[in-house]
Amino acid sequence: MPAVNQVQFSPFEYRRGLLDECERLGVVLEAYSPLGTGRHLGDATVTRIAERLERTPAQVLLRWCVQREIPVIPKSTHRERIEENAQIFDFTLTDEDMAALDALDRTGGTDRAYADRRHRSRSRG
Repeated sequence: MPAVNQVQFSPFEYRRGLLDECERLGVVLEAYSPLGTGRHLGDATVTRIAERLERTPAQVLLRWCVQREIPVIPKSTHRERIEENAQIFDFTLTDEDMAALDALDRTGGTDRAYADRRHRSRSRG
């Protein structure tokens, strides 16, 4: 049994079924690519919340993971962004913010690591 299952996980890939199953089995779900390699940073919901909180969209997305108690691996090669991404422990998203971000899910809450069947087939080999 693995101790950690590292999957793409964010409000846009909020795989609730997978998260629930990992918790049931005692496996830690760890989020990689929580910023969607930058794709999620310009989303209207994310930017609206960020502006209201005077935070960056990246901080909002990372904070969403932290509040879901999901270990998260943000990636950046820029020192200032790395430092900025670490500044997520001095604010909290409201229940309304969390619900708005949850609603961005594109996976239908799947229990699978990949929502796209074609991608799963290619990765098997």
